[in-house]
Amino acid sequence: MNSMTILVADDDPVIRKLFEKRLSREGYEVTVAADGAEAARLLDAMVFDVVITDLVMPGDIGGIELLKIAKERSVEIEVIVITAHSSVDTAVDAMKKGAVDYLEKPVNFDELFLRLEKISEVKALMKNAGDLREAMNVTENSAAQTIQDLEIINSAHQQMLDRLEDLLGNHHQDEGSRIEQALQILENR
Repeated sequence: MNSMTILVADDDPVIRKLFEKRLSREGYEVTVAADGAEAARLLDAMVFDVVITDLVMPGDIGGIELLKIAKERSVEIEVIVITAHSSVDTAVDAMKKGAVDYLEKPVNFDELFLRLEKISEVKALMKNAGDLREAMNVTENSAAQTIQDLEIINSAHQQMLDRLEDLLGNHHQDEGSRIEQALQILENR
């Protein structure tokens, strides 16, 4: 079961339905939008791992604009643009602006699933790296605190040893008195 959430934005209802059906069948959680404006509203309301968007859609928000909006919401959202053969240069431009990939119409779903699998693997690696980084930070903080505590204990022990050395080395007092005071210092530590 795939755990990624995917937003599909395409003005063609047949393509939206096809994507919804095929992606859902593969276990992805799919939400569809009829245009860029609806997709932008959904990006404000929900969290998505991947946005699959048609490059050319009617209205003020096309695929490139939706790419920008998605990346503004979260740099972790991966965007795949779908393009007709005639706009491959535009798709390459979209990749320069942050799209992770592009697919030509008609979409080869086996190819799409491979790309989604790679995105999922990269996201899992990033999460694992983040978890490891967090664990390292906790370990480093704990080690730093332990070292600080040990330095304080060591300093206190060194002060006590210095006092004992001074006391036991003081030959102006009788031996019994020095031993008595040394025992008191050891008891009070």
